Amino acid sequence: KKGNKIDVEGPIPSFGAAADGDGDRNMILGTQFFVTPSDSLAIIAAYADVIPFFKSQGGLKGVARSMPTSGAVDLVAKDLNFELFETPTGWKYFGNLMDSKDIYKGKDYTPFICGEESFGTGSNHVREKDGIWAVLAWLSILASENTDASKPLVTVEEIVTKHWAKYGRNYYCRWDFEGMDKAGATAMMDKMRSETATNTGKTVGSYTIATADDFTYVDPVDGSVAKKQGVRFLMADGSRIIFRLSGTAGSGATVRMYIEQYEPSKDKLNMVVSDALKGLVDVALGLCDIKTFCGTETPTVIT
Repeated sequence: KKGNKIDVEGPIPSFGAAADGDGDRNMILGTQFFVTPSDSLAIIAAYADVIPFFKSQGGLKGVARSMPTSGAVDLVAKDLNFELFETPTGWKYFGNLMDSKDIYKGKDYTPFICGEESFGTGSNHVREKDGIWAVLAWLSILASENTDASKPLVTVEEIVTKHWAKYGRNYYCRWDFEGMDKAGATAMMDKMRSETATNTGKTVGSYTIATADDFTYVDPVDGSVAKKQGVRFLMADGSRIIFRLSGTAGSGATVRMYIEQYEPSKDKLNMVVSDALKGLVDVALGLCDIKTFCGTETPTVIT
C-alpha cells in the first residue's frame, strides 16, 4: 500500500510499459520503480530534443496539462521557454491548441505535447491520447542516456531522480470516492464554491491558502469559456488541493480529490508519497468535510 519494493524471484526487467485495451493510455515502469503520469509528461518535455518527432521539426514549442495534473511540467516549460497551458480535463481542449494555426488561423503551438494525470499522453501527430507513442518517447530517452554499451545501464529510476534533483519533486496522489450520494456530493462541492472568498488567505494546519477558487478556463484559441471545472485550494508554498465531481449521470457520483506538494529540497526527494502528503491530506479532508456530506473519509481507490 505504501509503494515499497518487495522481494521477487528471478531477474527484474529494467523497463516496463503498460497500456489499456485500445492503447491510448500508458504507464512507465523501471526496475521496481513507478513513474507517475505527471512526472512522465515533464520528463518527455525535458528530453524533447532527443525524440525524433520533436527534433525533426525544430524542437518542442508548446506543452499543456489538465488542471488536476501536477505542475511538474510547468517547471520544465519555464526553464526551457515553452508555451504552457493549463486546461480543464478533456482532450478536446488540447486539440484546439494543436489546431490553433491550421483551423483557427492563430498562433502555431506545434510541435506540442500534452498529458493528463489519468495516464494519458499525446502530441500533435494525432488528436487523441497515444500510449504507444509515449512508450517510444521513453525508449528514445533511454537510448540517449545509454550511448556507450560498455558502461552500466542508466535506468528509468536514475533518469527520474536526476530530473527531481534539477527541478524538485511534485509529490502527488488522487483519491477517488466512488458511488457517493449525488445530492450529498453536489452539496459538498457547492459549499466549497461558496466559501472560496472566505477561505482565501486562511491558514489551515501548516499551510496558508493563497487562493481558493472554482477553475474557469478561457480557451485562447476560440474564446470559449468552461466554468465549474474544479474547486482549487492553492497554497502559498505551491502545494495544491483540488476537488472534482464526475459520474453524476449514473448510479452515484465520484468525488476526486487531488493532492500535490512541491518539494525543492534535495534532502527530501525520496520520501514515501503517503508520508509526504499526510499533512496536506488531513487539511483536504477538513476543507471538504466529506465525512459529513458523503458519510466516509475512506477512498475507493488511491492512485
